[in-house]
Amino acid sequence: MKKVIVITGASRGIGAATARLAAARGYAVCVNYLKNQTAADVSTETGVVNLFETVDRRLGTVTALVNNVGILEKQTRVDAIDAARLGRIFAANVTSCFLCARESVRRMSTKHGGCGGAIVNVSSAAARLGSPGEYVDYAASKGAVDTFTLGLAREVAAEGIRVNAVRPGVIYTDIHASGGEPGRVDRVKPAVPMQRGGRPEEVATAILWLLSDEASYATGAIIDLTGGR
Repeated sequence: MKKVIVITGASRGIGAATARLAAARGYAVCVNYLKNQTAADVSTETGVVNLFETVDRRLGTVTALVNNVGILEKQTRVDAIDAARLGRIFAANVTSCFLCARESVRRMSTKHGGCGGAIVNVSSAAARLGSPGEYVDYAASKGAVDTFTLGLAREVAAEGIRVNAVRPGVIYTDIHASGGEPGRVDRVKPAVPMQRGGRPEEVATAILWLLSDEASYATGAIIDLTGGR
């Protein structure tokens, strides 16, 4: 069966590393990202439906999904966060996961005539650390991703679909600049037992393992990639 993968937020960092590795391992890769002329905004229902219909036409039926898209905003305290910011964070980080998973399940599930598949959600160590004084809203959105992973995994386990997650720690990507501190990894890494930040490729390797047949009995699992933090 042809392997077709959709990776959201794949223009940089972990998503880009995952796309490169998936291509090297024989996947037909749909690289989704927002900021271009024909972008699919996966925080909206219309954008997600259009994305998957395009994949159907151009690549074939999706067999793997990586819900990687994620945003954060400038570091701040909860008492300075407004509803508009919360709406943006949760639409991008949570709503997108639900909508992309919905479209994938409709195509993968044996209940719907599919042949099965695998989903990996990209969470964050922030989900269990809370990110106080920086971005509690981002941390909370990733906590929702963890819960979503567990619930969906159990919901579709008997339908040929495995659902797992990775929970990266401090990784050298551009996302830290969005929070107003491009050098955050170097500031935080002394608190990491391994004494270094992680590389996107290290996360990508774990994602591809979870998608592979080598992880055939893994579902509802969350792998911490945090250097021991």
